[in-house]
Amino acid sequence: MDDKTVFEDLKSKVFHCTKCPLFRTKTHYVFGSGSMNATIMFIGEAPGANEDRIGTPFVGRAGKILDELLTSIGIRREEVYIANILKCRPPQNRNPSSDEIAACVDYLNIQIDIIKPEIIVPLGSFASKYILQKYDLPFQSISQVHGKIFRKNTIFGAIYIIPMFHPAVATYNPQKKGVLLEDIKKLSDILSENMIKS
Repeated sequence: MDDKTVFEDLKSKVFHCTKCPLFRTKTHYVFGSGSMNATIMFIGEAPGANEDRIGTPFVGRAGKILDELLTSIGIRREEVYIANILKCRPPQNRNPSSDEIAACVDYLNIQIDIIKPEIIVPLGSFASKYILQKYDLPFQSISQVHGKIFRKNTIFGAIYIIPMFHPAVATYNPQKKGVLLEDIKKLSDILSENMIKS
């Protein structure tokens, strides 16, 4: 099967998933959105209320901030791929449990394998911890790793990982907006320095 067929098959599996209890409380599964040929993949934690209502990741206030961050380095949302660790919203936007993450990450891993991004930007603590550990890289806390550039060789070539604070932090702490803008410039630096093929 080609990648598009595998992707559609994966989406169908997500939309029929009953691996954890969250399928009972969600409104919509939130699979992901963007280009299957994306060089850059953003990975969040879990859908929020707006994402759950619409079925698309990062469409609420945090999504608007993410769009601003992308615009600041001249990238359109349609050029990247955006997904979450969890495909269903935890009630009241609580943190995902370890059981929920374990039940759902296979879907994300397949998305990564199909898209083969050259840069992964995990957003927030849960996504950063999972992605760094997936690639056998150290994770202390998001405060310590945000904005750092990690390089990892894989069977698909070198991959760059740039953890960032979740854009939602800027909705309740405006000072973090400047930190987010500084961190996303690292992504632009990688592209402009031709460290990868753009």
